[in-house]
Amino acid sequence: MLLIHDIRADKEGIIARLAKRGKDFTDLVNRALTLDDKRKSTQVELDTILAESNKISKEIGQLFAHKKIEEANAMKAKTGELKEKSNELSEQLKSVETDLLEVLYQIPNAPGAAVPAGKSEADNKIIFEHGEKPNLTQKQPHWELCEKYNLIDFELGVKITGAGFPVYRGKGARLQRALINWFLDKGRDAGFEEIQPPILVNEASGIGTGQLPDKEGQMYHMEVDNLYAIPTGEVPITNIYRDVIVKEADFPIKNCGHSPCFRREAGSYGKDVRGLNRLHQFDKVEIVQVVHPDKSYETLEEMSSYVQGLLKDLGLQYRVLLLCGGDTGFASAMTYDMEVWSAAQEMWLEVSSVSNFETFQANRLKLRFKNSESKNEYAHTLNGSALALPRIMASILENFQTPDGIIVPEVLRPYCGFDVID
Repeated sequence: MLLIHDIRADKEGIIARLAKRGKDFTDLVNRALTLDDKRKSTQVELDTILAESNKISKEIGQLFAHKKIEEANAMKAKTGELKEKSNELSEQLKSVETDLLEVLYQIPNAPGAAVPAGKSEADNKIIFEHGEKPNLTQKQPHWELCEKYNLIDFELGVKITGAGFPVYRGKGARLQRALINWFLDKGRDAGFEEIQPPILVNEASGIGTGQLPDKEGQMYHMEVDNLYAIPTGEVPITNIYRDVIVKEADFPIKNCGHSPCFRREAGSYGKDVRGLNRLHQFDKVEIVQVVHPDKSYETLEEMSSYVQGLLKDLGLQYRVLLLCGGDTGFASAMTYDMEVWSAAQEMWLEVSSVSNFETFQANRLKLRFKNSESKNEYAHTLNGSALALPRIMASILENFQTPDGIIVPEVLRPYCGFDVID
């Protein structure tokens, strides 16, 4: 959530940055400022009445002490009027604060200076490409390879749950587990503390990281308990720091964690959703950092390099995109996407997004630190997939296929216990 102080300090600048998303947010910004003005004036009026009421209460005590009963009772009647007025103002203040919060919840993060303007993925900027596209002697898509080698059973998942809930088995399950363990070990070696988070979160956690109310329709909701299945490990891991004042000396705070993730993916259809390309349940290793505001963009570059290092170690050809404003997530100020080339499908598959949220999440979370002047200041939060499993699995199966089997990347062989899937 944008800080109202920042909106007020640079209204035109914020509106211009928001315009990079391909929409005009002027009306919402003006509505927020109008409500904040009303909030301030109501607060001032309430404070004035409370101060007057306190003053009169003290005077009443003195009058009673001096046996001036009639005067004291007359003033008590006035305090009653003031109390009634203060109650009315308190209710008005709560209503205005609620309205202001609802408006601020509708305003996405303002894209950073380096983010290009644009409305869709067509306006994203390719900033780097690594490796050469594989030249395969055969080009079977991963869903055919999964059936051929009995790695993943998509139809069995449909029987048990529904489409988008595959069953991994045999060497497919072992390769999946190998990837998870390798990603976690790489995170540990890079200084990330491993977290095993809950996979259900409450509403406050969803609001804290920006999934609610923006992506409510994409989350699986358990209405009886009002809990949500997590769409990403970012949600529970980042919420560790909700309502926390961290120590500046502890920066950077680095966490990583593996979790299953759940997304309804409403409206998804076509060839891009076949096999592992788009699932309702999938596994992911997430990295999260809480850093000093002065260091967040430097940290974003470091996290991008870290994810790229994983892809290089796996021997996968990839590219890095700087997302335009219209394709940048609601809560993000700047995002890099990493895409791997699928040689069999002849298309790019997104395998990671690395984002800087600046203070957007911290404001919702009330995640602060004491700065050098001992004043509370909002931290910056970042997160990234390191990595999402389904499309990495698909890319490995497709890009390393041979007529004699699928070659397992060398870094994974100690984890899965075999060199070839045949």
